[in-house]
Amino acid sequence: MRRGPGRLRGWGGAAGMAVACAVTAAVTLVPLSLCAGPPGGGAGPETDRTGGTGVVRAAPAAAAECDDSRPDESLRPSGEDGATIEAIRKRAEKNGEEPKLVVGVDQNSYRWGYRNPATGELEGFDIDLAREIADRILGDPDDVVFRAIPTNQRIPALQAGRVDMIVRTMTISCERKAEGVEFSTAYFRAGQQVLAPKSSPVKGYDETLNGKRVCAAAGSTAESALMEKSFGSKIIRVDNQLDCLVRLQLGQVDAVVTDNALAAGQAAQDPSVELKGDAFTTEYYGVAVKKGSDDLVRRINQVLEDYRESKWSRAYDKWLKADMGEDPGPPDARYRDN
Repeated sequence: MRRGPGRLRGWGGAAGMAVACAVTAAVTLVPLSLCAGPPGGGAGPETDRTGGTGVVRAAPAAAAECDDSRPDESLRPSGEDGATIEAIRKRAEKNGEEPKLVVGVDQNSYRWGYRNPATGELEGFDIDLAREIADRILGDPDDVVFRAIPTNQRIPALQAGRVDMIVRTMTISCERKAEGVEFSTAYFRAGQQVLAPKSSPVKGYDETLNGKRVCAAAGSTAESALMEKSFGSKIIRVDNQLDCLVRLQLGQVDAVVTDNALAAGQAAQDPSVELKGDAFTTEYYGVAVKKGSDDLVRRINQVLEDYRESKWSRAYDKWLKADMGEDPGPPDARYRDN
């Protein structure tokens, strides 16, 4: 039996999203329009794909220097400022203000980047990392402006210069690098997995998805996986990954495919759902910047070198251990020969 709207659980559901959006403008520079759904109050666009048939978007050609077997290779670290960081400083000086990093984040991913309804403050693993980068580059963990960016707007926000970087559970991939994005070294290891009600016959990323409505965020690696192999499911696309949980709670979809790191937090918010089967990919989160910002990438990589040694495990225990188990340790940094 599907649950009706009255069974939404936890502040992470639709009501929680409304609370988060209501306080956004007062705390960050992001306009409230980014929180609004499409006309008519829907949760976002949806497209049906069955059994892998239909028109599939062509993926951009990967950059020649990116190896699909090692997409997480990045530029070697450096503590030196360069043109990109100087431009960030001068941007503030022009307005007579203190320099700030403008960082694209999520405000709806429990444990990663979410707005605490009791305090109105953004919290989570990604938020702590963004503050550490601001502290190391500009001298204060508060030298940061957070802008809430939907999943499908992460790359456009970088390309348009609306943010200096994205710290938002963003998987490193050659396809994204070919779209004009450069990444830091990996700061977290995750994998795609299925989230569904505990009572569901869905067992994982397999034939039990046949005929089911499966939700994924547009522009996500989950969407790419389902486009490649849907197991006969009907793919429902939304702008923000949390919208999938809301639809699952409303009974509008039967399952969600997303990063297990995000899904674990969603299962913690709603005890009626659980992760199904095993993770079927290995992916790495990185800090994303606009291609050509090499000095910024190198500085971030220097921050991550130290962060892995001194603060990563502390952040994991604080935000993720309760939902994801014992500390697995950070992924190793891999560098290109340059």
